[in-house]
Amino acid sequence: MRSTQLKVTLPDDMAQMVKDKVASGEYASESEVILDGLYALQEHESPHEGDPAFEHWLREVIASYDEVKADPSRTLTIEQVREHLAAKRSASA
Repeated sequence: MRSTQLKVTLPDDMAQMVKDKVASGEYASESEVILDGLYALQEHESPHEGDPAFEHWLREVIASYDEVKADPSRTLTIEQVREHLAAKRSASA
C-alpha cells in the first residue's frame, strides 16, 4: 500500500486520546490510531458487501423475510396496524 504523509491538527483532547491509545499498547503508532478511525468512518458511511455490520443486517432481513414467507398468517395488514395503534392510544388517553 502506498502512503502519503499529511499534517493534521487535532483538538488537545483528541491528540491525547491518540497518544493514550499508543501508550496503552493498543496501537503501535499514532498513524495506526488515525488509520483505524478512518477505516471505521469509511465503513459507517458506505456499508457494502463484505462489511460485517451490513452483512449482519442483511442476514436479519433475510431471516425475517423467510419467516413471513413460511407463515404469512403472522403478519398484519396496514389497516390492522392502524386499528391496533388507535386502540392503544384510546386506552392510554
